[in-house]
Amino acid sequence: LPWLGEHCSERSCKQLDFLPLKCDACGEVFCKDHIRYDDHKCSSAYKKNVQVPVCPLCNTPIPVQKGEIPDIVVGAHIDKDCKYNPAQQKQKIFTNKCTKPGCKRKEMMKVVCEQCGSSFCIKHRHPLDHDCRGSSQPISKA
Repeated sequence: LPWLGEHCSERSCKQLDFLPLKCDACGEVFCKDHIRYDDHKCSSAYKKNVQVPVCPLCNTPIPVQKGEIPDIVVGAHIDKDCKYNPAQQKQKIFTNKCTKPGCKRKEMMKVVCEQCGSSFCIKHRHPLDHDCRGSSQPISKA
């Protein structure tokens, strides 16, 4: 029954396949083993295989026009438009210094006293712990 199926278009295969698959890029017929673009070395794969390269430094997607080589476009982005800042990677996390005299602790998040409005560490966050002068009435020691 050779008239029922079609032969694989891959030169090394030519297998008679009763359920042939047509490549959506080049339009040739292949068996299940050679339907992928890489398996039959499709010359038209660039039309369908659309991938957006990402800058390795700033993690920004780089648009590539048809026919352009992605490596060259990414290289040009790195040379001209890249917003990568190596100093930004080394920013300090603990920047909120405690304002209690003698305390040198720093916190990641700002802890502000509701009464005096100053920034303190976790240890001195309560008004009684930092001798708060913001309110005239003392807060209970509970």
